[in-house]
Amino acid sequence: MLKYLFLLSVAAGSFPAAAQDAGEEIVIADRRAADDRITVTATGLATDSANTGQSVTVIGQNEIERIQGADIARVLNRAPSVAFTRNGPLGSFTGVSVRGAASEQLLVLIDGVRVADQASPSGGFDFGTLLATNVASLDLLRGANSTIWGADALGGVLAISTRGRGGLATSVEYGARDTLTAAASGALEGEGYFVGLNGSALRSDGFSAAAAGSEPDGLRQFGLGGSAFVDVAGSTELFVTARYAEGDLGIDGFPAPAFVLADTLETQRTRQFSGALGFNYYGQDLTLRASYGISDTERENADPVFGPTFASDGRTASVTLRGEYRAIGGLTLAFGGEHRTSRYETSFDARASARIIGGYLQAGWVLGGLAAHLGARVDDHELFGGEVSLGGDISYGLGGGWRAKASVGEGFKTPTLFQLFSDYGNASLQPERSTSYDLGVELGRRGAGTHFALTGFRRDSSDLIGFASCFGSAAPLCATRPFGYYANIARARAQGIEVEAGAQVTEGLRISGLYALIDTADRTSGRDLARRPRHAATLFADYAAPFGLSLGADLRLVGASFDNAANSVRLGGYALVDVRAAFALTDEIELFGRVENVLDADYQTAAGYATAGRGAFVGVRGRM
Repeated sequence: MLKYLFLLSVAAGSFPAAAQDAGEEIVIADRRAADDRITVTATGLATDSANTGQSVTVIGQNEIERIQGADIARVLNRAPSVAFTRNGPLGSFTGVSVRGAASEQLLVLIDGVRVADQASPSGGFDFGTLLATNVASLDLLRGANSTIWGADALGGVLAISTRGRGGLATSVEYGARDTLTAAASGALEGEGYFVGLNGSALRSDGFSAAAAGSEPDGLRQFGLGGSAFVDVAGSTELFVTARYAEGDLGIDGFPAPAFVLADTLETQRTRQFSGALGFNYYGQDLTLRASYGISDTERENADPVFGPTFASDGRTASVTLRGEYRAIGGLTLAFGGEHRTSRYETSFDARASARIIGGYLQAGWVLGGLAAHLGARVDDHELFGGEVSLGGDISYGLGGGWRAKASVGEGFKTPTLFQLFSDYGNASLQPERSTSYDLGVELGRRGAGTHFALTGFRRDSSDLIGFASCFGSAAPLCATRPFGYYANIARARAQGIEVEAGAQVTEGLRISGLYALIDTADRTSGRDLARRPRHAATLFADYAAPFGLSLGADLRLVGASFDNAANSVRLGGYALVDVRAAFALTDEIELFGRVENVLDADYQTAAGYATAGRGAFVGVRGRM
């Protein structure tokens, strides 16, 4: 009942006013690295982040370069309520939790294309396959938004752009564990066209993924990407984007006879491809974006003695239309639809597929300092039927740079193909569902002047899918699933507060910080959700001297958590300190370096898996 009252209040408190020029924002966001004021996760099309009541963090290319390095986790540490788990060195499976949601409940888009691995049991995205040196910007929405994005936006949406800026940029870095990273990007743009290419590669000896092991698990990884936009027929623009990534990683496992995590000689090769082609139309009152997108993830595990031990292939293809009609006054109607087909197969499971079709309509109003949105979506899955999602948000300028904001959103996640069709599958599964609320105030903008934000949030989830054991069970499915099966067996709640602050202390010196208190609970057992730290904070400072020297430091503090649902294995809290420096030799050439984990903290984000100790890195970058 509360959510419907909130949605009605959004509609009743909004009145028409002057229309926004949304088309120009879309051009900027599509053709160049995203401006740190522009978000696409909030509405599906580019809009100023001040015009949404949703909680959004945008990290641009300049900040990513200042942080340095290929580890995407170090970049996302600058967004509130983000936590990580990693199974070993760089390149190992890396999951991202937002506001206490499971990592697979975060919808991840790369250049607008869904990139979740459809062949994995939980259907999430492995951030170990993404190098930060291939990323131009990150746009993170914290909270459910299935109204715009449909399935999988249960806990949040992360839109990653790989599009670089004009000109040519290169960098080379070498450091700890014999790690060598190289990256290059370039773009040509002129009247009516843009063509950009980017690529990066990393080689590292790594370290043993097993904390008790000694044999290093190395990584060889590279990624290539490109995008092109061409104006045709006046207001119409054709575009194409593509990304390919490949990695070879040493992994550890649970060898006989002890069956505990230990060194093995196994390797894992991962190949990913994603891309899209379509058109943008920018009319006087109408904006359209239509595209065909595809993503494919192949994995192959192999043993040097026994050969291939496991292989999988997951694929998604979708046809998408998004539009925005600027009606009378400040009334804007956003609409869209999607037809998506996913398929998977593994060494042990035959090929299977599923289709989902959905559409949404969202109304938006702008009146002076007031901006509000109200929308609904209907999806139809060929196996479990229809799903309706509602969402709304409101933002109001209070004066003096202050802004109040609030949002409510529903999310759902369809059962994965593995959960439906594997040897543990259950065709009667229903989608996981969530409803999230947040309310906050904000002063200024992130990264400029004086900034402060305080947000309270809550998310209730139901029908969560878990594994049901058949040991001693008389459940009917156990007759055909003797080792267990997937079922809708859990409910969860995550609630807390986020605090962000930043200030320009002196000319050239900026200090910023963020803190999140997240209280999570399995509402069936009453226990904490696994691998969800209650406390997490990041404090970071950047100083730019007038003679070309830049200095910076990040302090990351993470509280204790439990590794398992039974809360019997504890993961201790930890503190990480990184320091960095850069010096501009000329306008085109810059030397840089950093030390990660200065205090050489010994910690784990997943029980039994090692993490990196102290490491130093140096590099050079050029731009022309």
